[in-house]
Amino acid sequence: MPNTLTGLAAFNVREPADAEQELLACCASRAFARTVASLRPYRDLAQLTAAADAAVRGLAWDDVLEALAAHPRIGERASGAGRESAWSRQEQSGVADDLRAALAEGNRAYEERFGHVYLICATGLTGGQMLDRLRARLVDDEETERRTVRDELAKITRLRMAKLLAEEAR
Repeated sequence: MPNTLTGLAAFNVREPADAEQELLACCASRAFARTVASLRPYRDLAQLTAAADAAVRGLAWDDVLEALAAHPRIGERASGAGRESAWSRQEQSGVADDLRAALAEGNRAYEERFGHVYLICATGLTGGQMLDRLRARLVDDEETERRTVRDELAKITRLRMAKLLAEEAR
């Protein structure tokens, strides 16, 4: 009999390796994917989201850097045909072409200062808002910025978890 489960029900019964692979599109840290997959089954999206938030916040900094490595710079167009690239293009749709040079300059300054890509949950923000926030964060100390990065990564992950389950429900 074929599996007719969809959404969260389908996710809950996936083989662990398959569930981890799906989760990597939401947050590209293997430790994150392993943790969230190991806590299945989830009764609803709220429980899954809470587990994902806790997993992001519990990542070692090297695991956060692994996740950041999968994110394109703000203002750059994500390449690739995968789910994560498509989501990234959609999330950054508020970046107008006239801001790309300023964002590229801001990205360079940010990466020189902090040693990793500037991460922001771009959904619903204009390019100008993303640039303003980038500039404001350049004065943050390392500890403050790491907290902000985790917060932004958690926001992105929550949105992508919902997208993942919506795709699973089709």
